[in-house]
Amino acid sequence: MYPLLLVRYGELSLKGRNRRVFEDLLLANIRASIAHLPHGRIIKTFGRIYLETKDNWEELAARLQRVFGIVSISPVLRRDLDLEEIKEGAKLVTEDTPGKTFKVETRRANKQFPVSSPELSRILGGHLLRSFPHLKVDVHNPDFVVKVEVRSEGAFIYSQVLPCLGGLPAGSAGKGLLLLSGGIDSPVAGFLSMKRGVNLEGVHFHSYPFTSQQSKEKVLDLARLLAPYNAGGRFKLWVAHFTEVQKALAKGSYPSLSITLMRRFMLRIAARLAQREGALALVTGDSLGQVASQTMESIHTINAVTNMPIYRPLIGLDKQEIVELAVKIGTYETSILPYEDCCTVFVPKNPATRPTIQQVERAEEELDVEGLMEEALAKTELVELHRDKIL
Repeated sequence: MYPLLLVRYGELSLKGRNRRVFEDLLLANIRASIAHLPHGRIIKTFGRIYLETKDNWEELAARLQRVFGIVSISPVLRRDLDLEEIKEGAKLVTEDTPGKTFKVETRRANKQFPVSSPELSRILGGHLLRSFPHLKVDVHNPDFVVKVEVRSEGAFIYSQVLPCLGGLPAGSAGKGLLLLSGGIDSPVAGFLSMKRGVNLEGVHFHSYPFTSQQSKEKVLDLARLLAPYNAGGRFKLWVAHFTEVQKALAKGSYPSLSITLMRRFMLRIAARLAQREGALALVTGDSLGQVASQTMESIHTINAVTNMPIYRPLIGLDKQEIVELAVKIGTYETSILPYEDCCTVFVPKNPATRPTIQQVERAEEELDVEGLMEEALAKTELVELHRDKIL
């Protein structure tokens, strides 16, 4: 029925002289997302991309709906620039669309076509009323809209517009490193940074035997869920050995500062790893005031260990908003599995909510900060994930 998918993109049209770079990257991401599905040519014209289907447009569309940079998708019929052919195509689309009221919308980008947009809409509307006596026209609140785009390469007719993620093509904004816990927040922060074009890798801090193998598998599952949104459908996850750091913190003389000290170690290790791997920024799931380590004072004190930019996409969201996003992107059910991570195992009874840099630096004098960092990095392992499998 629908031999083509019409793929629309929005923000890319604002990129001026860089537009072609963004379009080429979007095309590469589209090809990667459907590489293992039957399809025909991918045809790029000004402001539009067309994908030839193989009687599987629903499957292709479902995959493309997870590609950042695409605003919407429509299954379309293409007809030659002949009025009778366009009328026949409009009739086929209407037959395939449920509803009792309709209207016709025409866009005539090709001004060489002899019939104006309003006149073509009237002609097609009359034809559909004669062909389907049960239908009525409702220009204000129709059950469906038959859309016709008249372009130089033909007339494109459709009624469905499937919303997509929008944003910028994955990989267009450089590489970032996500501090990925097993909770609700950090996967959502990763998703939102990928939406702005960040090619994301992750680092997870694992403290076996204090945290279980199940907790590690849970984070691998979260990384696998993020992989389809990332450049090439791949996600690199660095699993950092954090056991010795947590042992050292548990023996310290400043229990109320243990969470702050732990987060400072995480940022140090993540920043060192990011520099080694060519990432330009860190990404965290912090939401201002949500927990003790996310107060303004705590964030200031934790940040002091690195000059690397730290992106916090969730900083102004409340928990319910974050949960709703987690449900939408499919990470929520995995995030709430009851396996503790290193951020929850050693939480003190009364964590400091307004720690100062001077206080934590005094506490760190008891610790071999550099030695603990080097050991954690030396024992860090890499796991690469691709959609539904581990590479």
